[in-house]
Amino acid sequence: MSISKDGMLAGARVIDMTSVVFGPLATQMLGDLGADVIKVESPEGDMLRQVQPARTPGMGAAFLGTNRNKRSITLDLKTQKDRTALLDLLDDADVFVSSVRPAALARLSLSPETLRKRNPKLITVAAVGFGSDGPYRNKPAYDDSVQSVSGMAGLATMCNPDNPPAYAPTIIADKLGGVTAAYAIMAALYHRERTGQAQHVEVPMFETLASFLLVEHMAEATFESEPQSFGYQRMLVPHRRPVKTADGYITILPYSNAQWARFFKAVGRDDMLNHPWVTNMDERSRNIGGIYDMVAQIATTRTTAQWIELTEQADIPAMPVRMLSDLPQDPHLAATGFFQTIDHPTEGAVWTTKPPIKFSATPARHDITPPPALGEHNPDILKRPKPK
Repeated sequence: MSISKDGMLAGARVIDMTSVVFGPLATQMLGDLGADVIKVESPEGDMLRQVQPARTPGMGAAFLGTNRNKRSITLDLKTQKDRTALLDLLDDADVFVSSVRPAALARLSLSPETLRKRNPKLITVAAVGFGSDGPYRNKPAYDDSVQSVSGMAGLATMCNPDNPPAYAPTIIADKLGGVTAAYAIMAALYHRERTGQAQHVEVPMFETLASFLLVEHMAEATFESEPQSFGYQRMLVPHRRPVKTADGYITILPYSNAQWARFFKAVGRDDMLNHPWVTNMDERSRNIGGIYDMVAQIATTRTTAQWIELTEQADIPAMPVRMLSDLPQDPHLAATGFFQTIDHPTEGAVWTTKPPIKFSATPARHDITPPPALGEHNPDILKRPKPK
């Protein structure tokens, strides 16, 4: 693998045999950093292609959002000819990412052990629902089911016992899995650069989301002989929510003792300046619902714009509540060029977002290769002579 100024991962070839969001998001991130990502699809294509809305069949918006900077080939792995074509590609690859179950890969002679005998430098990556060493290993996994079993859906009930469990209104398990897989692949590439040793990497959605949630929600269970007391209370009180202003909603978030003192000073509540809820973080934590209720009652006395001005003057964290449809007009996102249009050869002008990270020497790119049509690059990739 060679690194060039064209991208941090330029020279790295990634064979992507994943579908939907988990794996494709990870490989898109690698493509944004310059890797040559070859997306291997069945003749039917990634099922995400069909998810609406779409301008033309097979190019759904969600597919466009997770498959830029890739080339697409179609292979029918039920045939010996196409299995051989894939093996030829893998002989010349740095990374093989798959969301196919391990048993199915083994039947296709694509197990990590078999592939590394052919190509000792190949890093193999399994994007799976559940880790291979647990009893759930053969279960199918989707975002909703992983939210359920990880405790994510149950957080709604922990906030209020009257609430039923609820899914977060975003595919958090898939997307977090994708981000985790991307950093795991880059770590494995770095390890290979230092040592010459390739390895197998497994990224399970369930364990990834559970670990993510327990950063703060391990809470008192951290110190118990048998962990039981899970849940970071500041996150779980029903009072933790945007507050209503005179004309909208806002998040006002004093955090430190000094910020709480400045907040109450700014709103003319000097009587609170020496209150234990302001001067003592432990007292405030134990009564966080009460102090949040005070903020909610005070918030209605000003407009959102007035609150933004007041909190900026007092150096108190605060932000207005935006709807997704407001984001293109957000002044910060506008200034950073966050939203971009690209010209797609079949879809015309389509909106996308830039990678959020910045590198001074090797910038991430969102516009090198538009999301490919199904099998668009078969002639370029499959007809090339095999490297000697």
